[in-house]
Amino acid sequence: MRLLPTSLGRSFNGLWFGTGSSNLADGMALFVLPLLALAIGASPGQVAAVTTALTLAWPLFGLHAGWIVDRVERRALLTGVSLARAAVLAGLTAAHLTGTLSIPLILLAAVLLGVAETLVDTALTSTIPRVVAPAARNRANARIEATINITNQLAGPPLAGLLAGTTLALATGAGAVLYVLAVAGILVMALSPAEPRAAEPRRGGLVAGLRHLWRQPVVRTLTLYTAAMNLVWAAATALLVVYAVAPGPLGLSTAQYGLLLTAMAVGGLVASMVVEPLRRRFGVTTLLVADAAGTVLLVLPVAVGAPAWAVAAGAVVAGAGASVWRILVATIRQNLSPPELLGRVYAASRVISWGVLPPGAAVAGVIAEVWGVRAAFAVATALALAVMAAFLRYAFRTDLSSAAESSTTETGGALTS
Repeated sequence: MRLLPTSLGRSFNGLWFGTGSSNLADGMALFVLPLLALAIGASPGQVAAVTTALTLAWPLFGLHAGWIVDRVERRALLTGVSLARAAVLAGLTAAHLTGTLSIPLILLAAVLLGVAETLVDTALTSTIPRVVAPAARNRANARIEATINITNQLAGPPLAGLLAGTTLALATGAGAVLYVLAVAGILVMALSPAEPRAAEPRRGGLVAGLRHLWRQPVVRTLTLYTAAMNLVWAAATALLVVYAVAPGPLGLSTAQYGLLLTAMAVGGLVASMVVEPLRRRFGVTTLLVADAAGTVLLVLPVAVGAPAWAVAAGAVVAGAGASVWRILVATIRQNLSPPELLGRVYAASRVISWGVLPPGAAVAGVIAEVWGVRAAFAVATALALAVMAAFLRYAFRTDLSSAAESSTTETGGALTS
């Protein structure tokens, strides 16, 4: 019995290493930037603004990221972006150590890191087919996905929390070093020639994916439900740190807060490992409805003032549901999209579903400033319940199982009954 995964080649291993190193830095940065804001006396609204800035790039820049990635040499792009992110975190480290850190500086860093993420994520999606053979792409995608899950969500937050317990500068400085290390993996890649783009103008260019998404009823509807639930996640992501970390009501340390986020990631990782047997046992519709219920549990415990264990339990269930949703909806999107448009359909769906994160975080911040953090979570809970009720009605009138199992040639039309 083979205990270690077979190698997919030097080029893939370089991309794999670079992905792991940079995503570990991503997870640390996402965790530590709100803490930097808290450290200089930021209000709840200002902390929420940091999350807003981190997520602003996808709605404003996402479609253009695909256009850039298709026209720039991949290694040069990934190397340049990694070094730029290292410089951003190094600058925050220096500002923190010299006492010159400010909210505007943190917001600028968050915007730059967000733009970098759109470029790297899009480049990663389109580079995998150029470093592995077609027959190995499923294994390659699985390894990349697992690596992102482990480094970005599982290891990044607790590691950042541990380092931040000594000094926040140690956490940001370590993130900068990890971005530099990612370059070592990128430089060993040897890419196969790209396919010609002669058909690009005929396929609609920048907005072709958005046009196809909007014309495909199941992909469009699931994207819109994803966006609605992401409004709830935006509020939780923006304000949970304020509620959880001392002097917040839960009184957690930064390390304990990192463990809470790790528990959420563990829920997602375990769910991703068992999603296929669960799908066979319960069906696609039931699992997607379960995720809608998990989104309610993400915010309800805070809204009702529940203790830390209940907040953590809700986060674990929500993390598991979100992982299942991403996997199943991604499969449906792949099955109902032409292969030559899949990358742009992915980017378009990300622009819509992630585009709500900045306004969602901003509105949550305003509510928290005026009525308090728990009031913001109460509004998010009401929204989550409304979305779940609407999705229940839609899901049981739609043949989502066929969409998750059939190819685009078999299920190209509407599936609503």
